Amino acid sequence: MAIDGTPGAGLTKEQLAEEVTHLSTPDLLKTPFGDLEFFDGVPRAESVQTIFDALDLLRGIDAFLTAVPGASLVAMRRGLRSAGIDSPGKVGYTDPRANSASLFLTPNTETTYGTTFLDLKAWGPTVIEAPPQSLCVVDDFWFRYVADMGIAGPDRGAGGKYLFLPPGYDGDRPDGYFTFESPTFTNWVVLRTLGGVPAMKQTRIYPLSDAASPDDTTFVNIAGVLQNTVHANDFSYFEEIAQLVAEEPASALDAERAGTLAAIGIAHDMPFAPDDRLRGILDDAARIGAAVSRALVYKPRDPEAYFWEGNSWKNAFVGGSYEFLQGGARNLDARTQFHYFATVITPAMAHAQVGAGSAYAYTAEDAEGHVLDGSATYSLRIPADPPAKNFWAVDLYDTQTRSLLQSTPYPALSSLEGTVQAEDDGSYLLWFAPTAPQGRESNWIPTIPGKSWFPILRLYGPLEPWFDKTWQLPEIRKQAS
Repeated sequence: MAIDGTPGAGLTKEQLAEEVTHLSTPDLLKTPFGDLEFFDGVPRAESVQTIFDALDLLRGIDAFLTAVPGASLVAMRRGLRSAGIDSPGKVGYTDPRANSASLFLTPNTETTYGTTFLDLKAWGPTVIEAPPQSLCVVDDFWFRYVADMGIAGPDRGAGGKYLFLPPGYDGDRPDGYFTFESPTFTNWVVLRTLGGVPAMKQTRIYPLSDAASPDDTTFVNIAGVLQNTVHANDFSYFEEIAQLVAEEPASALDAERAGTLAAIGIAHDMPFAPDDRLRGILDDAARIGAAVSRALVYKPRDPEAYFWEGNSWKNAFVGGSYEFLQGGARNLDARTQFHYFATVITPAMAHAQVGAGSAYAYTAEDAEGHVLDGSATYSLRIPADPPAKNFWAVDLYDTQTRSLLQSTPYPALSSLEGTVQAEDDGSYLLWFAPTAPQGRESNWIPTIPGKSWFPILRLYGPLEPWFDKTWQLPEIRKQAS
């Protein structure tokens, strides 16, 4: 029979022999893992362990790339706990705003943040009273979107009571709340208020069981507390993931990603105890996975990651989907690209709208395609009439930690401060160098010799010229020494 089911003449012996060559493995196969030897398709004993070592390495790299979202929040919770935010009833905030002292993935220096973690296993159903005129998000422990509160949420900025239920909850669901069920017990809460710290302190978080007489929520200023909220890039990365998998129900993760983790010894209700062989392989896998992640962030190969053809300015949220879906498939590279250097998942962030939310662009290279060098002097011209309804800002980050560059407490410039000087044509010429060019101090952000860096431009309330691409950022230019 032919392939389409109709009668056919079949293959000749010569054709069949040719087909066999396409489905066979040669007796000597040269690979990046070394030479592999077979006898008529059966691996020889001396090659079997090499093959399984290769499989474990490949699975480890894949596990790193697909688990970055979860590792990011495990590290975030660990960092916040070190700063004293060890209960859902405690909210850490940054007053007056985030600075470069601690390690956080790409925060801005223009916003006062508030943050905590819900523990639905310890507290059960939990209430958050969202402050008015706020932009607040709840993500689950695998960094998947659960809910918006405030302006982008169902209370539309009026303030409201939100009820978060643990996975598998089958109890009462009282009226009077915007109710959401999370697939994980641990959930990350991010609070941003247009009214600053006083408005943030109107937030209340308490167990539903205490709703009749809840305790006061405690607020802790963590702006000056040194902490690391960034996940590891070595073997300990997998220990972070193992902690997450152990804490959460097996149902919290899809079967495919759970299978990838189980293949390297990370599974629910099973201790993660790799032997020395696997431990060494996973250390290599984490370092290679981090290398791949850095390529996806700083030099992505997807054309959609670039805003303008022939220009290096990049989009962190490729595809405009908070679930990283394109044509019914998960864009795995886009998910890793975003989560390796940024935080907060919400539809409002993935798909900005004219005059609302914010838009972002970043690059890690100059006009010649070279990595930005903290020892050199660079300039960036922000064209006239930046398309921002509210204001624009440029922050600098450390390429290793993806955190604010520690050249100054606030390595940023913005139109909000009113100190940036415009050129005669209405554009703004910004400078990046270890020392300020003479007469350009108001438009300068210091860099660190011996370190690289990258900027993020934020447009708060992006306007139509941003979306129709009639306004475009030029490349960063290195100045002659």
